Amino acid sequence: MTRSNLTRLAIAVALAGALSGCGLSGGGDVKEAEKTGKVAGEITFRTLQLKPKFTGYVQGVIDAFETKYPDVKVKWEDVPGDGYNEKLVADAQAGALPDVVNLSTDSFQLLGDRGMLADVAKLDGEVAKEYVPGSWEQFKLPGKGDGVFAYPWYVTPEVLTYNKDLFVKAGLDPAKPPTTVEQFFDYAERIAATSGGQYSAFMADPKGRLPGDWQKMGIPILNAPQDAFVFDTDKAVAWVERMKDLYAKGAMPKESLLKSDDISQLYGAGKLVFGPGSPGFIKDVKQNSPQVYAHTQVAGAVTGTLGHIGIYAQSLGIKKDTKHLDAATEFAKWVTNGPNQVAFSKNATIYPSNAKGLADPYFADRGDGTDAETTARAVGAESLKTAQLDANTPVQWTNQVGDAVVREVQKAINGEQDARTAMKKAQEEANRLLAKSAQK
Repeated sequence: MTRSNLTRLAIAVALAGALSGCGLSGGGDVKEAEKTGKVAGEITFRTLQLKPKFTGYVQGVIDAFETKYPDVKVKWEDVPGDGYNEKLVADAQAGALPDVVNLSTDSFQLLGDRGMLADVAKLDGEVAKEYVPGSWEQFKLPGKGDGVFAYPWYVTPEVLTYNKDLFVKAGLDPAKPPTTVEQFFDYAERIAATSGGQYSAFMADPKGRLPGDWQKMGIPILNAPQDAFVFDTDKAVAWVERMKDLYAKGAMPKESLLKSDDISQLYGAGKLVFGPGSPGFIKDVKQNSPQVYAHTQVAGAVTGTLGHIGIYAQSLGIKKDTKHLDAATEFAKWVTNGPNQVAFSKNATIYPSNAKGLADPYFADRGDGTDAETTARAVGAESLKTAQLDANTPVQWTNQVGDAVVREVQKAINGEQDARTAMKKAQEEANRLLAKSAQK
């Protein structure tokens, strides 16, 4: 589990498009396993980069399951994050996928789209009520009805972090943070006008803001059948023009438009008003920049007309043709149950996708309201209860699509082309990539 995996919502789907060209064929001919009513057999369980930090926790979960189901043997393998999706592709081609496999949003799409995963809603429809709706819904697939193709595991919501001292210097009230994208931009304009160039409002690179900002503003990303991008609208053009204006006025570090500066470093150095939007990053600021952390305040994520926030979720998929479907299903539910997810969340800066787990008093505790990390945990947990699917990055917004859109937007922010041309070219390229992906 890497830090970046937990924090960059846009990057969460990044590799799916790139890997769609790796030669993984469709899985329509994969035989679908059937339950026998007997929880038994040896199953493989693959996690993503959890050793050695979480070895004790994961092994404890496995041991407890094997005690409950003595006829089951769980073989655990943990693999590095680098090349994870490539390994999944290779395993899928070789018919060697694990029975229960840890999937990020991108790898879920990669396997789910090609029919490699069991429909867990079909296996046990009643289990849906165990999970937070927003996380359960995230593992549906376009064009595949009410099917759900993975059990939600740990999740991370957006929060808003800001330096309250810089807020005051800019003449803003720390008790009234922005609540919408439009208001966020208004605040950034004021910060630019008053900072004298000593600090900026937020990072310029649009990669971290798209398509989230557009979704929050009610800009449609896809058409109703979800087979074409339709974001080239007046509202999207206005968003680009506002970004260009703010960039010119100094609301963002100039160098942050074309390169991915470390937001934690800039925020930790007191050069940014708005910090990272992930509770995990707040922990980093606490460890590495205690002076700035002391001035950090947390609020609910900036939303928009829909009132939605973005969430990022890990999941557990079941190999469609597993030989031991009963054991694999029960094990995935065991790993993702309330008590096990709460215990995991107390070891890492993550949140349960399990509704009962999220209701644990640990997530409602705001302390005395002065510690940003504690506040962030409570704010994030509260927002997860109502997080909606369409606030998440669509699976069609692959790494290739995102890069294509960002390239055109960067040119517009830089003044190399007008915003309307940028949107037109971005949508054309996005649809070309989508059509190309659909042909594979």
